[in-house]
Amino acid sequence: WKLLYDEETKFIRPKDSNGKFVANFDPSQPWRGFQEGNAWQYTFYVPHAVEELVATLGKDVFNDRLEKIFEISQKNIFGGGKTIDAFAGLSGYYNHGNQPNLHISWLFNFSGKPYLTQKWVHAICDEFYGTEGIHGYGYGQDEDQGQLGAWYIMSSIGLFDVKGLTDVNPSFQVSSPLFDKVTIALPKALNRKPFVIETANNSKTNVYLQEAKLNGKDMEKLSISLQDIAKGGTVKMKVDAKPSEKWSK
Repeated sequence: WKLLYDEETKFIRPKDSNGKFVANFDPSQPWRGFQEGNAWQYTFYVPHAVEELVATLGKDVFNDRLEKIFEISQKNIFGGGKTIDAFAGLSGYYNHGNQPNLHISWLFNFSGKPYLTQKWVHAICDEFYGTEGIHGYGYGQDEDQGQLGAWYIMSSIGLFDVKGLTDVNPSFQVSSPLFDKVTIALPKALNRKPFVIETANNSKTNVYLQEAKLNGKDMEKLSISLQDIAKGGTVKMKVDAKPSEKWSK
């Protein structure tokens, strides 16, 4: 991916057949070197090396750009607005209706501002999704293989892995759940207790984590390994309406 990173614009930028960056580059233009997306969206598509991406852009540029993307995209319901077209959001800064950047609201966990992951994940859950028939294959939405629904399920319980469990030792990033209590039943063959997530002081406005303990021990980082989940146990969280700098660095 670094071979396509343009230091001048700080975007992933397509190259021509001679190996030179394409001229007249517009980061909002879809299809030109990108499949169902654009440079705004695909520049963050480095899920296997997020720390390297943060270091390459610089933490300030990374956070400022990512936050502005969500601030602007919220006005279009985090996708293509109310245009009924699966590709409605391809020219936007963020398109929750398609796969290439579904993971990026979770990237603040890697850039020292996890409270922004908590903020924007909740906002997307509340504003992009709905129970009306228009949702799913409606407002710029493309529910390929159930991925939009799967994103909601994982995000609503406060667990998500931007690498899609492809790491040698997979782990989930942690955010604040929508629910007061989540019980994950483990396979009977493991003969173990369920994995439980409990959230105190939970409400629609209390989205920011203040405390997080795994089996009674303070979590030093907002990450839980798949191995720990498979052992069974309990995560106890406390949330509030004000962001906490506890896990910021």
